[in-house]
Amino acid sequence: MQQGFQSADNSADLLAQVQAAIASHTPLRPRGGGSKDFLGRAVDGVVLDTRSHSGIVSYDPTELVITTRAGTPLSVLQAALDDAGQMLGCEPPSGNGAATVGGMVASGLSGPRRPWSGAVRDFVLGTRLITGRGTHLRFGGEVMKNVAGYDLSRLLAGSFGCLGLLTEVSLKVLPKPQCSHSLRLEVTFADALQKLAEWGRQALPVTGASHDGHALSVRLEGGEAMVEASRLRIGGDTLDGGYWAELRERRLPFFVDARPLWRLSLPPNTPPLPLPGDVLADWGGSQRWLLSDADAGTLQAFAAMHGGHATCYHAGCEQPFQPLAPVLMRYHRQLKAQMDPHGIFNPGRLYAGL
Repeated sequence: MQQGFQSADNSADLLAQVQAAIASHTPLRPRGGGSKDFLGRAVDGVVLDTRSHSGIVSYDPTELVITTRAGTPLSVLQAALDDAGQMLGCEPPSGNGAATVGGMVASGLSGPRRPWSGAVRDFVLGTRLITGRGTHLRFGGEVMKNVAGYDLSRLLAGSFGCLGLLTEVSLKVLPKPQCSHSLRLEVTFADALQKLAEWGRQALPVTGASHDGHALSVRLEGGEAMVEASRLRIGGDTLDGGYWAELRERRLPFFVDARPLWRLSLPPNTPPLPLPGDVLADWGGSQRWLLSDADAGTLQAFAAMHGGHATCYHAGCEQPFQPLAPVLMRYHRQLKAQMDPHGIFNPGRLYAGL
């Protein structure tokens, strides 16, 4: 563990705070390091700080599973995995060191490796959750073969704390690749999509692909012989591997801009679109970062028309998440009513009235 980090089980106190909030009908705003505060609609509620509930509960590298309390800094979990030569395959953003494990799961945000290794939800094996009924429940387990509660645990990924308070998470982890090499090729975005489709058919070990409007950046990972053979086949210039961390943390020069930032999630191989603004593509083109002054309705309708959705990464956006179809909103309301019948957890953060 990192020097100065204190491990503590504060679940009893958190449960007492939730039960008191239920009794007084007080809205709560679960919060870890605050690295995702800009995402979602503003919530008028009492902050429920999870950082007092922290520490790695169990970790056996041979089982490829780690269990940690939700308030644990993501950096602490990653340091423990790094010491064992392992990693989180979803490559989540660290929020410049502020992110916690609970926030990672609640936001469901993944890094450049996501299309090839999976999203945050794909690595969640089990959770413990304080529900809006004032109970502390366990879902899923700590081994791959335990599937009881598996789906509900995954459902919490991307819920932004609207269904309850995460207190503990069990995650599948992966061995770190033996070798990594990054390349940069001067090609158009349309040509980049064609090349990525071709490399996919050839099973090249691509684990990152980004296009900045001028060139395609590619990351190759795996055994040394395979990476070297793939590097020679692809060509291009060597790229500093630190590029992927800068992209994951949104620290590239592209992101230093006063215009609102949007994240568009689109089907694979969606061709270049006439978007109003500047675009940086990630995930082999499936995730497109857009800097634009266009209004939310226009961009979200545009994304929906092409089979995707758009999320505003600019604080203060009135409609940050893609509007749901009526049938999906009904399911959301029914789930919220079951998990949080008093509506105390992050009311309205995802959608008004939810």
